[in-house]
Amino acid sequence: MHPDIHLRLMEIRAAELRERADRWRTTRHRRPTMSWRVGWTLVELGLRLVHRTPAHFQRV
Repeated sequence: MHPDIHLRLMEIRAAELRERADRWRTTRHRRPTMSWRVGWTLVELGLRLVHRTPAHFQRV
């Protein structure tokens, strides 16, 4: 591939990434914080269930 073509493709890709980052930054502040809390609560619950000792291994 000719170096000029490669350079032009990289410039186009960089412009797309900058546009995508700008869009992400502008929408990031509008996201509700409640969904983040619910998401992390579900993650913590899942981790507790995974790390819980099964009943047949527990001492009575």
